[in-house]
Amino acid sequence: MRNPLQEQLLKAGLVNKTKAAQVVREQAKKHKGKGPTAPSAEQVEAQRLQAEKAERDRALAAERNAQVRISEQHAQIRQIVEAHKVKREGEIAYRFTDGDKIRDVLVNEALRAQLASGTLVIVRHDQGYELLPRIAADKVHARDAAMIVLDHGRAEAGNGKDADDEYYKQFQVPDDLIW
Repeated sequence: MRNPLQEQLLKAGLVNKTKAAQVVREQAKKHKGKGPTAPSAEQVEAQRLQAEKAERDRALAAERNAQVRISEQHAQIRQIVEAHKVKREGEIAYRFTDGDKIRDVLVNEALRAQLASGTLVIVRHDQGYELLPRIAADKVHARDAAMIVLDHGRAEAGNGKDADDEYYKQFQVPDDLIW
């Protein structure tokens, strides 16, 4: 069915039937072509590859950021230890465990008493160990708890020592015993 303008042009003899039919076909093609076209297989594959690359880039960036944060924390810990370390002096070997090895630091009687009471803490630093006051040790603990080797002031929950403590209270320990 043609529109009224086409009918008038045909009656006037300005256009013939074939020319009018060709115009109708072209208009129909234009209307059909305006709808969304389905993406080709190449386009789908390119979009999938682009999404995978973006995901890999995000994962690499997150890993890089985590490494930077860890190195920043270690630098902060190193600064805290250097600024707050207590000078070690004395001839008494204070023994402690680091993992499965027994280590020792030389201290005097006052430092040994502070270590035993928990006001001083032993922290791993470079290849050795340093003594830190409680405040600085708390800052180190907030950044990396694994750096603290010995801390008598911080009670460890759930390690089963309460039952052992009750049992060993019945035995008297000499005052001059140094481990």
